[in-house]
Amino acid sequence: MLLLILFSSKIVAQSGDAVESISLANKNILVVWGGWDGHQPHVFAKKVSEWASSIGANVTVSDSLGVYSNSELMKKQDLIIQYWTMGTITDEQSKGLIEAVKSGTGLVGCHGGIGDSFRNNTDYQYMVGGQWVTHPGGKIDYTVQISNTGDPVTKGLRDFDIKNTEQYYMHVDPNVRVLATTTFNADHDTWIEGNSMPVVWKKHHDKGPVFYISIGHNPEDFDHPAVWTMLTRGIDWAINGVEQGN
Repeated sequence: MLLLILFSSKIVAQSGDAVESISLANKNILVVWGGWDGHQPHVFAKKVSEWASSIGANVTVSDSLGVYSNSELMKKQDLIIQYWTMGTITDEQSKGLIEAVKSGTGLVGCHGGIGDSFRNNTDYQYMVGGQWVTHPGGKIDYTVQISNTGDPVTKGLRDFDIKNTEQYYMHVDPNVRVLATTTFNADHDTWIEGNSMPVVWKKHHDKGPVFYISIGHNPEDFDHPAVWTMLTRGIDWAINGVEQGN
C-alpha cells in the first residue's frame, strides 16, 4: 500500500511554557510503518502523517519496506519517519535507506520503530545510534530527565513522569548527542539501580540528521505534551536543522 496525502495548513505546538510554530511547507516526507503489530504502528503512522500534512508537508505513507528500493522516490525525500519493530530488511532495501540518509535525508523514529528494527543488521544500528536490549518491569511508570535544556528540541521543557509504558534499556552509540535520560531503580533488576540511560538523542550519519526518542510503546504516550513536543521538534530539526544552524 502506498498512499499519498497532500494538503497544508498551520498548527501550533505547545510545551509547558513554550509555544512555537513548525512549518514543513513543501517538504517531502516518507512515513514507513509495519513490523510487530503489538506497537500499533499504523496508529503512529496516521497520527504523525496527518500532523505533518497539516503543516504543509507532502507525505507519502507506505506499509512496505520495498519503498526503500525505489531509488527515484527516495531521492525526492527530505525526511523518513519509520515505525517498524523487529522484522527483516533485504540488502537492497537496507542499502536504499542507508544511502538516502548518508546523502542528507533525515531519519526520525521512536521506541522500537527504529530502535528495535532489523536486529541482524548492524549497519542499520550504526546509523540509528542505538539498539533495544530489554525493558525491565515491562509497562511501568518512570521519570524522564531533560539533560540538555539548551537544545531547541528540549528548550523550555522540564523533567516529567510518564505512566504505564516501557522504560528502554539500550546499547547506545557514544557518538549520539543526548537530550534526555531516564534513571533505573532496583524495583525489577537490582544490578542496574542508578544507571542512567538516554531517552532522546540526535546525531548525524554522514550528511543525514537522525533523531530518536525511546518513548512510544503505547499510542497514547504521545498525548503527553512533552513527548509530543520533543517528537515534533525532532522532526523539525531533522528536516530544517541546517536552516536552524544546528
